[in-house]
Formats: sequence, C-alpha cells, structure tokens
Amino acid sequence: MSAPQKQWIPEIYYEEMEGGMTSHIPFISVPTEESMPKVLFMFESRETGEEEVGPDGDPMPIVDLDLHQYGNMNTLRDNLPVDVYDQVRQALGLEALSTAVEKGKKITQNVREKTTT
Repeated sequence: MSAPQKQWIPEIYYEEMEGGMTSHIPFISVPTEESMPKVLFMFESRETGEEEVGPDGDPMPIVDLDLHQYGNMNTLRDNLPVDVYDQVRQALGLEALSTAVEKGKKITQNVREKTTT
C-alpha cells in the first residue's frame, strides 16, 4: 500500500522589484501538475491593543484571527448564470462583466494606438 499523496498548498508571493511583471499584485506559482485553487482561505490577523504575558515572560500582543474565503472568479464565471455572476461582481464592487469587457477593449485600443504612433 502506497503512502497518501501530500496535498499541494499554494503559496502567495510578492515581487520585490519595482516595475515587475505582476505590478505589485500577489501571485501563486502553480506547478504543472496542479490547478489554481477554486477557493483560497486566509486568516486576517489583527492586534486587539491588549497584551498578555508570553512564554518568555515578556508582554505579547493579543491577536484576533478571522478566517476569510476568496473564490476564484473564473470558476464562478464558468459555473454561474450570467445574471448571478454579475450580482456577485456587483456585490464585490465590480461592474457587470459586459461593461468591464467593453471598457477593457477601449483601454486595449488606446494602448495600441499610443504604441503605434
């Protein structure tokens, strides 16, 4: 009997150089045999302003942890009806997909025009 496969744990990276490819947007380096996660779980850590005695006797801040879940928008887009997907986008402060696509096309066209002149 073989040992159970270890589950891949995605790691979030940040570029350290100015002007990098991801423009300060964090990224996940996905191995060839894996897929981008459909959901990411991330703890929010926030100091309460209070302290307690730590293991070495020194004061240590008390921290509240709150678990957040982040859904892959491509997964939602591919599995929800358009109107429901647009409701999700709007709940997150984004425009409807059709509006965002049109604006994106205009931005791309402006960039092309500026690079060809």
